[in-house]
Amino acid sequence: MLADRPQPGRSPSDSPRPEPKIFHHSFAADPLSVRFALRTALARFLRQLSQDEAGTLELVLAEVLNNIVEHGYGDTGHGTITLSLVRDHRGLSCSISDDGVELPRSCLDLGIDDSQRPAPDTLPEGGFGWFLIRDLVEDLGYHRENGRNLLAFRLPLKPGAVS
Repeated sequence: MLADRPQPGRSPSDSPRPEPKIFHHSFAADPLSVRFALRTALARFLRQLSQDEAGTLELVLAEVLNNIVEHGYGDTGHGTITLSLVRDHRGLSCSISDDGVELPRSCLDLGIDDSQRPAPDTLPEGGFGWFLIRDLVEDLGYHRENGRNLLAFRLPLKPGAVS
């Protein structure tokens, strides 16, 4: 892009820096590390997202990461979570990997329609999270291999310039 090239008579350091398009971070499987990872990921993309998009990203990531810590590792805090985000013209592609326990297939059951959706007050604490995640993301997929979980999805974003 011409806008990213230095203008004649200007040094490359005078040119505006393009917004980062990739975020990759590995962290301990504990609540404090999740909080830091969320803040860092949001800060990386804040200027590229609307306020609603940033809120949706924070909600989805918090739900997924906190579920991994609580259900994948219990109270051990031993383990590593890796979060990768890539911004492109299709939205924000997210992948999360961990070495905790396997995700139950029922969490990703896409065959449930609104008539089968349980009332939120009948679910255990946090039980509505996977319904929320499925409603907010696209291309949700899960795979487990060699003791590692990989969850991937795309957060659709309004069309806009990708720096």
